[in-house]
Amino acid sequence: MKLHGYYRSSTSYRLRIALELKGLEYENVPVNLLKAEQKGEAYSSRNPFASVPMLEADGADRAQSMAMIEWLDEAYPEKPLLPADIEQRYIARELGMAIATELHAPLNLPVLKYLKDPLGHDQSEIDVWYRHWLARTLAPLEQRLAQLDTGDFLFDAPGYFEVILLPQTYNARRFEFDVDALKHVARIETACLALPEFQRAHPDNQPDNPDNA
Repeated sequence: MKLHGYYRSSTSYRLRIALELKGLEYENVPVNLLKAEQKGEAYSSRNPFASVPMLEADGADRAQSMAMIEWLDEAYPEKPLLPADIEQRYIARELGMAIATELHAPLNLPVLKYLKDPLGHDQSEIDVWYRHWLARTLAPLEQRLAQLDTGDFLFDAPGYFEVILLPQTYNARRFEFDVDALKHVARIETACLALPEFQRAHPDNQPDNPDNA
């Protein structure tokens, strides 16, 4: 199994966490987004979305992180990411999809680049944009977690929701968003980051992180 991704890509980060939590071995194949390697013929001919991650598994090239996470759970049912209980599965998807659908689209790299060129916004304006959309989704997410009276994780152990949450809190902190003001989100983040699976998946520990060169 090969995971083609970029160390700081939130969707690549999702897949690394999912693979680590499921105990699946994989080879990390770096794709440098800053050099637009994902748009090259060799890559885009395999993944027409020209996006990361791409999971090379069971003889197929798979795109779109949310679909890949569910495929992993179905193809490798041991150590499931989604709970067995239908209501818990719904809650995990409700909260995970809020992040994946409401935040990833306006905050991904192509959008941020477009805001700068050709639209002409400077970095400080882009940072305001970024934090606005974070607050719009993370504030109600925090309220939902309070309603659910969560502990260290959404349920008994980290799974689907945490796979999606942790990359977003990583990005939020990069853009100086006050994650710690969201006590339930911050508590889950802290509990996850203490686990070796999340540590191995963290952007700081990836071979294509320039700080590790």
